[in-house]
Amino acid sequence: MYTGSMVAIVTPFKDGKVDEASLKKLIDFQIENGTKVLVPCGTTGESATLSVAEHHRVIDLVVQLTAGRVPVIAGTGSNNTAEAIELTKAARAAGATASLQITPYYNKPTQEGVYQHFIKLAESADFPMVLYNIQGRTGINVLPETIARIAKDCPLLVAVKEASGNLEQISRLHSLLDEKVAIISGDDALTLPIIAVGGKGVISVIANIAPRQTADFVADCLAGKFSEALTRHETMLPMVKALFLESNPTPVKAAMELMGLCSAEVRLPLVGVAEETREKIRIALQQFGLLS
Repeated sequence: MYTGSMVAIVTPFKDGKVDEASLKKLIDFQIENGTKVLVPCGTTGESATLSVAEHHRVIDLVVQLTAGRVPVIAGTGSNNTAEAIELTKAARAAGATASLQITPYYNKPTQEGVYQHFIKLAESADFPMVLYNIQGRTGINVLPETIARIAKDCPLLVAVKEASGNLEQISRLHSLLDEKVAIISGDDALTLPIIAVGGKGVISVIANIAPRQTADFVADCLAGKFSEALTRHETMLPMVKALFLESNPTPVKAAMELMGLCSAEVRLPLVGVAEETREKIRIALQQFGLLS
């Protein structure tokens, strides 16, 4: 279940509100093009600026519109453990498959605090979870030993989304974890090496615009076809780079608007990409074959 190409799906907006019609189209687009799992309300889904009611609604919609065709890992993390518990209980009630739990941000807890957060979450919400380690967003790095300790004491930990950018750490984590806990890339540029050291897939940003290409790339990686995968990786890399010229998800939404998939609208404090960035994204899309 926690393997292959998984999309960190954007939350489309129109006139300040969630664009439900576009969201349905995006879900169908993903499933029809080989995406194995949908991951709404993560960083790419702008969870930080969704109201609680909108958060619930987006997860409800994704579960309903997916209609059991693929699993749904709902982003329900928070820097407030009690809030994460409540969001997770709501996702479970909505019919999601599991939750994506970002490491508590801003508070900067110790490794012991991180451990206690995830244990409390598991005990209270009683729902499978994917731990999301991304120091660049949270200000703290969850050490492999801490994750292994959580996994040992928490059977509900099913996967780790790794976006530390540290391959040595990821390799160390793989050596410590039971095979029941999957390691998933959280960085499109590092998916190939992460799978090479034991990863099982990616929760991807580029899959929002190139689901079939991402699915085929990950399939090659998982099949051990690393020569073919390397060719795909090198072809995708300029597009991946373009999608992170400014803070995610602003560039990918700009790309999606250029492709006619949804509006580029984001919520403050994010703003639309600079015109220079938009032009670079346009060129990358053309070179990647996604725009004529």
